[in-house]
Amino acid sequence: MAQIIPFFSPAARQSRAAAHEALIAGFSTHRRSQEDVFWLKENAELLNILECTGADVAPEALAPLQMFYDGAARHISFFRQYYRFILSICLDLEDLGLPGETGAQLAAWVQAQGLAQAELSDLQRAEARRLLARRGENLRDDGLDDRLRAFICCPRTFAIPNKKAAYELTHIVFYLSEYGRRDPQLPQAALTSLEFAGLVAFLDQNADLLAEICIALRYAGQQPPGAWERWLDRQVSAFILSEREFSGLHDSYHEYFVANWLMILSGRKPFRQAVPAGGVHVSAVRGGSILKSLSEAVFDAGAARASWSAVKVHAEALLNEEEHRLLAAAERSCAGFPGFFEGFARAGSAGAA
Repeated sequence: MAQIIPFFSPAARQSRAAAHEALIAGFSTHRRSQEDVFWLKENAELLNILECTGADVAPEALAPLQMFYDGAARHISFFRQYYRFILSICLDLEDLGLPGETGAQLAAWVQAQGLAQAELSDLQRAEARRLLARRGENLRDDGLDDRLRAFICCPRTFAIPNKKAAYELTHIVFYLSEYGRRDPQLPQAALTSLEFAGLVAFLDQNADLLAEICIALRYAGQQPPGAWERWLDRQVSAFILSEREFSGLHDSYHEYFVANWLMILSGRKPFRQAVPAGGVHVSAVRGGSILKSLSEAVFDAGAARASWSAVKVHAEALLNEEEHRLLAAAERSCAGFPGFFEGFARAGSAGAA
């Protein structure tokens, strides 16, 4: 039977350095093979969070990734479609203290091969530009920032459930801010977009997305709504890390990563559960989304749905007590809730156009 590490048990009194070491060892060695793209994704995300939060990682903690680092040139040459993951891992390893110049060599090779020019997505080009710039390679793409800002300055896009667009919003802010290293200079419309996307995530009880939105707001110099971060703080306390139980299927590791990332940025305690050895499996407590019920209430309201006051009465009649509390908390969390609802309601008719 897998060992479950209970929260706030004596075993959970693990130093942050020990947690870092166990996480790196577990994700680099015990969950997937290095030829699996999800291995690249998981390890790139973990190292990126450690690097951008200024983690003090001991040299021995990075040792499990030494072999990958040493073979990175061969790896990226064959798996060039994953060049951003591989380059990111090498750059972060070096910036966390691993000796070597492989990052600069790979960046120069990626530039010479024109791999970033093969990206169709502006978001992926922005990530490639940031990675290459970390080792002095200049990726020219005139108008890229203008296109990114145009996308994030359309709040109505983010007032309706669209996870892909919302995650693109947060990552654009990450890249424009250099992960909190500079002011992204977001216009008010972009800040409103983050607020609207956050309200959707809060109503959906999506801790993964909401944590990213709170991080993006902090990188933009804003204070996220207290209700959002207090709820996320409770979610962090509820993670369960199970020893040697990872089965190769997807788990809640990403939610665990970004929620703890937010805890670091907001001055709260991260990594509250002891990280066990081996292929750790991460489980999260799922909240009760009210997006479906609220959407049905809005749709059923017909022509009256443009008015929050009118729809609110109809929606509350369909919600149970717990769902009603969540709706009330969302409404109180942001002064811009009425403006959000105007977009969420999608009033009007395509035929009327």
